[in-house]
Amino acid sequence: MTSLIIAVIAVAAVWVLAYTGAPLIAWTGVLAVAFAASALTGFLGPVGLSVLGAVLVGFAFFTLKPLRKSLVTAPIFAGFKKVLPEMSETEREALEAGDVWWEAEMFRGRPNWNQLHEFPCTPLTDEEQNFLDNQVETLCSMVDDWEIEFESRNIPEPVMAYIREQGFLAMLIPKEHGGLGFSAVAQSAVVTKIATKSIAVAVTVMVPNSLGPGELLVHYGTPEQQKKWLPRLVTGEEIPCFGLTGPEVGSDATAMPDNGVVCYGEYNGERTLGIRLNFSKRWITLAPIATVVGLAFKLQDPEGLLGDKSKQDYGITCALIPADTPGVEIGKRHYPGSAFMNGPIFGQDVFIPIDWIIGGPQKAGGGWRMLVECLSAGRGISLPALAAAAGQAAYRMTGAYGRVRRQFKLAIGKFEGVQEASGRIGGLTYTLESMRLLTASGVDHCAPSVVTAMAKYHMTEMMRRIIIDAMDIHSGRGVQQGPRNYLASAYKAVPIAITVEGANILTRNLMIFGQGAIRCHPHVFPEMEAARNNDLKAFDTELWSHIGYSVNRGARALTLGLTGAKLAKTPVDHALKDYYRQLERMSASLAFVSDVTMGMLGGDLKRKERLSARLGDVLSQLYIASGVLWYFRHQGERDDHVAHARWALDNCLAEIDKAFNGFFANFPNRLAARLMRFVVFPFGRPYREPADTLTGELADSMMEPSRLRDELTSLVYINGGPEDAIGRMEHTFELCLRAETPYLKYFKALSAGKLSGNSPAEKLDDAVKQNVLTPDERDLVAEYDAARYDAIQTDAFPKEYVAQFAVTTSHTEVEEDQRQVA
Repeated sequence: MTSLIIAVIAVAAVWVLAYTGAPLIAWTGVLAVAFAASALTGFLGPVGLSVLGAVLVGFAFFTLKPLRKSLVTAPIFAGFKKVLPEMSETEREALEAGDVWWEAEMFRGRPNWNQLHEFPCTPLTDEEQNFLDNQVETLCSMVDDWEIEFESRNIPEPVMAYIREQGFLAMLIPKEHGGLGFSAVAQSAVVTKIATKSIAVAVTVMVPNSLGPGELLVHYGTPEQQKKWLPRLVTGEEIPCFGLTGPEVGSDATAMPDNGVVCYGEYNGERTLGIRLNFSKRWITLAPIATVVGLAFKLQDPEGLLGDKSKQDYGITCALIPADTPGVEIGKRHYPGSAFMNGPIFGQDVFIPIDWIIGGPQKAGGGWRMLVECLSAGRGISLPALAAAAGQAAYRMTGAYGRVRRQFKLAIGKFEGVQEASGRIGGLTYTLESMRLLTASGVDHCAPSVVTAMAKYHMTEMMRRIIIDAMDIHSGRGVQQGPRNYLASAYKAVPIAITVEGANILTRNLMIFGQGAIRCHPHVFPEMEAARNNDLKAFDTELWSHIGYSVNRGARALTLGLTGAKLAKTPVDHALKDYYRQLERMSASLAFVSDVTMGMLGGDLKRKERLSARLGDVLSQLYIASGVLWYFRHQGERDDHVAHARWALDNCLAEIDKAFNGFFANFPNRLAARLMRFVVFPFGRPYREPADTLTGELADSMMEPSRLRDELTSLVYINGGPEDAIGRMEHTFELCLRAETPYLKYFKALSAGKLSGNSPAEKLDDAVKQNVLTPDERDLVAEYDAARYDAIQTDAFPKEYVAQFAVTTSHTEVEEDQRQVA
């Protein structure tokens, strides 16, 4: 019995050391005490004592850093340097771009929840709120989305003039340069609200406030460049675009063939040092109306004219070029399924002065870092705002439509099949709003790169799911395009959101975990840097810290798995408290699995894109769930939020479960896969999709007026009146709330065949005669029934109307024109 007790104590001591992440010296001390106790009590025989002594000597040896470094670490270091994959300068710049933020806490297995709780949500200033309530409202009231998308396929000049005059294109430009200087949260709110009225107008506003000349000039421009260009960008005198993508350059921007050669040429009649450019760009938003082009190209200096005779290839460089520069061909349009201006830019033997490089000649070759740093921030504002707009509009309109539209004598929003889709819209909209505010607030405080990639990918994918669900529920009401349709523009815009600012396939498979694992891990990047700098001392420190880190995360993952996360800490005591524990458990699991994976696959993990993507999904869902908890806290931890928050969190955990199981099922080393699966899920899969009852609760709440409904749809433009697409349904829903009780009495009598008359008016009069309705109720029901019938109608047009907007240029003419340009 004594032996058993001692054995249990020994196992418990090892577990405590591993679970708490005790340092090596603590392990050595415990082993020394165990050795002494065993020797004094005779618990171990000579053989056992010898084995324990050998282990003690081994641990003691590893505490002696000089010996450990020379005898053990040095050979490992030599091997590590041989297998370490080469990293190009562009890869390094992309990897180092931006800041590590909350995602690192979730990656490392022991999140500090206080850090999340204390992170502020950026409030709108009085100026920003006033702009949202006035200028944005006015802009939305000026917009006829059907005219823009179908009739003119263009944004009317009065609308563009208002956008320029009111500073919509200069929200990110600081006040000292004459811009609005809005926060990221304010920019997000502006774009979101506009997008609920017109995707084309929202894109027009958002692009100059994302990756564009304005932001590049603010961060990198010379004082002369800022003085010349920023005031003109602020007033709208200049319309900017940025040329990055091309026929051979999509996601792999570093492969661009567009080139510039440093040389002497003539500018304004004088011999000038400059750059001779040749380029072909496509899919450039605002290009057809742009007056100034930010251009990315590869710069070469074969004659050493920039001063460094030993350097010929400078790499990607950014320059600012007036659109009317000789040799620049601009103005043609693509048509990406939305009417915002988008088109190609060509340049042949374009000569520009050397000081047109953004930041001046000293920034030659610095373009890639500029791009990845600016893109990482803008990516967290613009496209997430479009996704949030789709969610908010779909939430409000689907809830209203589900209550107004009746089939089989019942509001369609009450059918369980419909509730599956509408409840998902509700849960995902809550998730989107959480992510929008947390990510934009993050951008206001730092430049998070991995987080913005997560936001771009997952929020646009949620947008895709929400729009499809909303279309399913609306059926023909959503399919038939026309002035009444508030879903079609968003449906057509989904592919745009999916593919721009980092295509979603690339973002998920290569960026999120590929960049996140290296940047978020406390030891991987320092180990790589130590190897590149041939710093054995630094490598020794990081290597053994890394090993201790891995042991600790493995022990934590298994322990939390065996106990159902009961040992994990939770900083709150409310309805969502257990979710903190489950997220910490999955965080520890990700840290453990990531270390095993990187250790076993090494550089091959870069090519195992589907494995990398699944680990990226786990990291992303941990961030998304954190955002939901953060949002719930910042909204006052109110009871009316609980159901939506629980649905969102259950969905995140189910997605983590799915990602981990897909990863384990496809990991190439099957023994290691089984080990990892046991550590993470010792009792099988613990998480399931949100329950039907919870989904139904969200679906029901979407059809009821409430404070939460108004909060989740606060950025939907609803003031267009009964002739506006959204305004029509909003007006009908408000009438429904007032008229529903008498209407249901009327509807019940009508369905029972108790009312006579050939028209609705006659039947309503008969309802009054039979005391089914009072005269006032009759008038209210008549008003509502007319609005209800109008709200469920779809548009139909004379064939002459449709024919007048037919394109007259033939496909053959367009193709021939493209060949001539090429």
